[in-house]
Amino acid sequence: MATPSTYLDFEKPLAELELKIAELQAAGGPAVEDDVARLREKAAKQLKDIYSHLNAWQKTQVARHPDRPHFMDYVDGLFDEFVELSGDRKYMNDNAILGGLARFRGRPVVVIGHEKGRDTQGRIKHNFGMARPEGYRKAVRLMELAGRFGLPVIALVDTSGAFPGKGGEERGQAEALARSIEACLMLDTPMVSVIVGEGGSGGAVALASGNKVLMLEHAVYSVISPEGAASILFHDSKRAKDTAEAMKITAQDLEKFRIVDLVVPEPMGGAHRDPKTAIARLGDAIETVLVPLVKLSPEELRTQRKERFYAIGREGLA
Repeated sequence: MATPSTYLDFEKPLAELELKIAELQAAGGPAVEDDVARLREKAAKQLKDIYSHLNAWQKTQVARHPDRPHFMDYVDGLFDEFVELSGDRKYMNDNAILGGLARFRGRPVVVIGHEKGRDTQGRIKHNFGMARPEGYRKAVRLMELAGRFGLPVIALVDTSGAFPGKGGEERGQAEALARSIEACLMLDTPMVSVIVGEGGSGGAVALASGNKVLMLEHAVYSVISPEGAASILFHDSKRAKDTAEAMKITAQDLEKFRIVDLVVPEPMGGAHRDPKTAIARLGDAIETVLVPLVKLSPEELRTQRKERFYAIGREGLA
């Protein structure tokens, strides 16, 4: 059960029910068991009704939920023998992008991803998942390492975008993003990318240019945030809800456009309500798409990536 501070705006009716359940359970006694059971059934139905009809803005809120699994949660739940590798060997280590060597269900891999941080101190340390150029140069270094040793790459994307600050621009943010995209596309080994929360702008694409791109059911993936688009188009960030719907940023929309290859179902109520199940489901999905890829040659992998991305937006054109 969520805590009052973690309920989203559209979950308020559910919050009232679950609060009532908690109060009855605290009272205890056999007299309240039937009431608790009845309210639990009602809450489960309401949760299903809410999450079966989420609009794009509501999905954006779910994708940003602070209790969703983060990169290190996936590492702990899906990978063994993780050894973090730090630094870009040019300037510094960036904590918004983490990565290293690990085993995924017995297979040696390189895993890379954005880490937003769990609490205030962690968010500051990881810069809210917004990587500076050094983070993307670290990712390039790890992908080159994967290619050198024939290791598949698994990338977990969760960022509102690359860090837009002055220091990042001075140190070549655009070039670092471009090099990271190039490293993805030219990799000699299989690469599976997953949008697990927010996939924002070039900061996401820089790790999401793999052979297969997966997306969690309530994740979002866009060239700009709904608030940013609303500010540019309407000079009013409060119109983000309308903008989100028009931008087609949900996993379901992007699967139709063939921008993502597979939508991974989340537990009812979102990954934040049952992280363990969400992580296990994602692991199964990654394994499903990775196994056929490891059988391809380096040339076949590069060709598959090229054809995949060239095809986006071209189908149906004369």
